[in-house]
Amino acid sequence: MYNKLKVVVVMPAYKAAQTVERTYREIPFDLVDEVILVDDASPDETTKMAQKLGIKHVITHQQNRGYGGNQKTCYSKALELGGDIIIMVHPDYQYTPKLIRAMASIIGEGLYPVVFGSRILGKGALKGGMPIYKYIANRLLTFTQNLLMSQKLSEYHTGYRAYSAEVLRSIDFQKCNDDFIFDNEIIAQIFSKGFEIAEVTCPTKYFEDASSINFTRSSKYGLGVLGVSVRYFLSKAGIVKWSLLK
Repeated sequence: MYNKLKVVVVMPAYKAAQTVERTYREIPFDLVDEVILVDDASPDETTKMAQKLGIKHVITHQQNRGYGGNQKTCYSKALELGGDIIIMVHPDYQYTPKLIRAMASIIGEGLYPVVFGSRILGKGALKGGMPIYKYIANRLLTFTQNLLMSQKLSEYHTGYRAYSAEVLRSIDFQKCNDDFIFDNEIIAQIFSKGFEIAEVTCPTKYFEDASSINFTRSSKYGLGVLGVSVRYFLSKAGIVKWSLLK
């Protein structure tokens, strides 16, 4: 626990059999109360490896529900377990769990209700091997999103995130998309409710076993992200109504 607040780590997994152990071993268990791994119908032995490691809460989707659908299961289970601070760590070892303590403390001390691990603050992204086209796209998308959403995040696309239970209960994340665009739709909900997001510098690693999306899906994601930001802008300007923000 942190300041008597229950800390729950959630790991949305897909084809993570080769990396989940490295990720799991770095979790600070003197702080973390529960770990949840949700296997999104992986074709490898992700579930078996998670069970072998002794992860108490292993949920396996019988059909692939997508990255967003996986997170919905993660957060629902974490809230069911009474989590006060809920931290998403990808089990592909792209992000180090060693930042869990810092992220939990920001929420636990009442400074911010949401914390993102940013690959862009500092030189973590390129140093860690992020493809240059992804780095450029990240910067262009983030610049545009900040303009449309009147924010100053260093990036909107990190998968390393910590939430207070209050935030997850205040928004309707079940309405968000089941694919990768989920991450940006939940940000729109968070800002719409008036919550602020803190960021901490996060090193990252890109390697063969780390999950990633190809150029075609990245392009689709980019267009989806812009669509989210435009709808957020139009909604806040009172031009259109967007059910996601109700």
